[in-house]
Amino acid sequence: MKKISVITTLIITLFSGYNLLSQDSTETEKDWEWDWEVDDWADWHNKKPTISVDYGFSDISRVDVEAPFTDNNLIELKLGYTNKRNSKYADYLERQAFNYMFLNRNTTELAGDPENASDIKTNNWQFGLAWSSGYGYIIGTNASITPYFTGTMNWTNIDFADDSLSANDERVKELYDETFRFGSSNEMGVRFQATQMIVLNAGYERAIVFERHLFWKWAGSSIIELAAHGLLDVFLKEIYKSSPAAGPIVFFVLKSALGYGLYELRQEKMNWPFDSAPPVAFDNIKFGVSFVF
Repeated sequence: MKKISVITTLIITLFSGYNLLSQDSTETEKDWEWDWEVDDWADWHNKKPTISVDYGFSDISRVDVEAPFTDNNLIELKLGYTNKRNSKYADYLERQAFNYMFLNRNTTELAGDPENASDIKTNNWQFGLAWSSGYGYIIGTNASITPYFTGTMNWTNIDFADDSLSANDERVKELYDETFRFGSSNEMGVRFQATQMIVLNAGYERAIVFERHLFWKWAGSSIIELAAHGLLDVFLKEIYKSSPAAGPIVFFVLKSALGYGLYELRQEKMNWPFDSAPPVAFDNIKFGVSFVF
């Protein structure tokens, strides 16, 4: 009975406190309302199926490889969903998200014969998942310009040609050759929506492929990356509130700088800041067209 009395007293106290708070509910709710836009989360009832095709140019490197890699070209297919909503910050801005699966072919064959026969030739397949978002300027009924930032998780099969390699480069080849390896990338660029259905895009991607997937070190490095982007998002939200016209440009500059910097730090340590081997790195320039249905 004593326990029942104590529980009853606690319930009455809680409800009394709730009633007192509810007397000033307008101010309390205003003070504590979380300032997310609805479209910060996936608003799937507005999603539109999207097919995108990209063509681009790829520079491959690894800091401890002696011979240079030959330049490759790539072709990429993306299948996913585009979601657009008007922004609450200004009526001339819209929030865009493009989440998709992708498959690409990155190969010396697409680039033609290499200038230097001693360069390392590769033929590569890659697939993965990507999350892309940004704020765009509405410039017409169906037209807009949107700076965007994309993060991916991917798996890459690097197929080295049967070149005559040094002992060191042969060692690296054996770590990757004809096996799928885990990796990640950041891409930054601009999308131009020309019509309701057609979107043109140009972007620059930095990707890394791990020789081994060391889960805990990768998780620690990824948490640091997510925390850095989370803090930056809080700062960007304040910019959108105070100067919405500058928001998309500042978003593009700061997100790109952060993404580039983090991947530059990973050139020597794939799981920076933790001790780890260097990755194979891809720097890709892409141009493409998307069809939004």
